Amino acid sequence: MSIVRVNDRLRFLIHRIRERLWVMPLAACLLSIVGAFIAKIADLLPLGHIVPQVTAASVETLLSIMASSMLVIATFAVGSMVSAYASVSTTASPRSFSLVVADDVSQRALSTFIGAFIFSIVGLIAAKNDFFDTAGRFVLFLLTVAMFGMVIFTFVRWVDRIARLGRLGTTIEKVERATAAALKRRRKAPALNGVAALPRPASGQAVFCERIGYVQRIDIDVLQACAEETDGWVTVAVLPGSFVAPGRPLAYVRPDFRSEAEFDAGKLAQAFLIGNERVFDEDPRYGLVVLSQIAGRALSPAVNDPGTAIDVIGILVRLLTIWSEPPDPETPPEVVYDRVEVPELSVREMFDDAFTAIGRDGSGAVEVMVRLQKALSSLASLDDAAMRDAAMHHARRALAWAEKSLALPEDLSSVRRLSDFATHLKP
Repeated sequence: MSIVRVNDRLRFLIHRIRERLWVMPLAACLLSIVGAFIAKIADLLPLGHIVPQVTAASVETLLSIMASSMLVIATFAVGSMVSAYASVSTTASPRSFSLVVADDVSQRALSTFIGAFIFSIVGLIAAKNDFFDTAGRFVLFLLTVAMFGMVIFTFVRWVDRIARLGRLGTTIEKVERATAAALKRRRKAPALNGVAALPRPASGQAVFCERIGYVQRIDIDVLQACAEETDGWVTVAVLPGSFVAPGRPLAYVRPDFRSEAEFDAGKLAQAFLIGNERVFDEDPRYGLVVLSQIAGRALSPAVNDPGTAIDVIGILVRLLTIWSEPPDPETPPEVVYDRVEVPELSVREMFDDAFTAIGRDGSGAVEVMVRLQKALSSLASLDDAAMRDAAMHHARRALAWAEKSLALPEDLSSVRRLSDFATHLKP
């Protein structure tokens, strides 16, 4: 198994773990229990006559204060986080929830508060039952003071984060960062370190899906091993983010006619991880879809916030510009799996994900249409033929929507002039 795919697999697993809110608090609980008993190790060392004397009453008082306050703070933290998560679903998009719930600062804060509570309870029980001697009480005192300092620092930092966590701007920023990271990774490996599939009709023995959901990840190592067993080739038919159901081919296998080995269709199908939701890190188009949905919600009559849609259009231009950047000639895309053909992302489909909903929902707002035409002109001027064609197509499409919705001839004239400029740019 290549190091590239091992790193990709670990990254995918880490991202899925970060989306589980209970993981870090559980780890903090275990560490706090271990920390409370570390003090006992000091009693096994000849430190009793060296360390200062700390009374049991002072340690018990500190632990009692921490035990009584940390549970209240942890409950307050959970309530604040839940309110922020609910705000994200109503102001931005429910699809961005996984990014917000994976916020490191909030998870660390909740883990610190719960861990401090567990530490104080365990330490208090041990101290009241004379579990520690002189050295152990001193170490427990130091750990308690250190825990107090950590709680104060974490709380001050977390208050600033929780005030921004549920805000629309913060959510959009998180979606942009996740999408940009996914685009950069895919740009470095357009065919997922396989061979770029040619635009031709699929051929070979089809491997069908047995589940209903979205392709979240493809284990290319398994496909390469299957191809090597049959001395043939595997052509991937669906990319991460595709919706699949029984009867839809996942891949096509073309074994060598001279090979007597038979491929395991079940094993090959398991290489496609299918879940109920799309994920950002393996599916660059998903981030474009979520940003477009955020802009569409802002353009709804109930919200009527064209400014947010204009901001999103600017973000989409930045993201698509990443895709238009030419590959580094010194580090060309590495072909690790020479027997697996993988189709590259379609620029036209990426533009559809990004601009179709905005052009339709914002057709009645001249400021949105003007900004959209300017954005498409910028993308059409890039040195990328596929992107130029897609930008011109959406410029004409947006103009058609504007002609149906804009009432004032002056507004329509402005949009038409910008559309003509975008659709007549020369390569």
